[in-house]
Amino acid sequence: MTKTLWLSPFIALTMTAALTGAVFAQAAPKADAKAAPKAETKAAPKAAPKQDAKPKSDPTESAVLLGQFGDWGAYRAMPGGKKVCFALAKPSAATTEPANKKRDPSYAFISTRPAEKVKNEVSVIVGYPQKANFDASAAIGSATYVMYTQNDGAWVKNAPDEAKMVAALRNGGELVVKSESGKNTKSSDTYSLKGLAQALDKVAEECK
Repeated sequence: MTKTLWLSPFIALTMTAALTGAVFAQAAPKADAKAAPKAETKAAPKAAPKQDAKPKSDPTESAVLLGQFGDWGAYRAMPGGKKVCFALAKPSAATTEPANKKRDPSYAFISTRPAEKVKNEVSVIVGYPQKANFDASAAIGSATYVMYTQNDGAWVKNAPDEAKMVAALRNGGELVVKSESGKNTKSSDTYSLKGLAQALDKVAEECK
């Protein structure tokens, strides 16, 4: 089953201070599949610039913190005038192999977008471009879920598994996300699930 992907935003989040907002980037437009027209002169045409999957110039909108519940924050944002609510957390532990490889911050999201009739979509940001055609994994206790990867994001690959995963997240203790970069750097991010159930209840209340 083909799943419509929502590219999760890069959200500034500090765990040691009160959260007052987050940055929510809109999904990137698809690249034009048509070939660029050839130049009419004999000079060699310049190559068309590559289009980033998540352009840095995309407009951003601020997200409002609805409440902090344990390690998870509940947020509301209005990208393009459409309400979006999501629960977000940073990992409680993060490792890379080889050790000390630098990467951007990683996050876990569970988002609800009423205008698109999307409820509790699970996604993660791993902090680096992932290996092409590589599936990440998300483990909660003895249950493991396959994650489709694109650039630095990952989503539940099998749509029927998403509701099962959310139920496991609500009742679990930890979420462990493992992935691999295009340069063969492996990562493992561990998220505490403390407060997630309450954060999801707040998200559901705000985005009915």
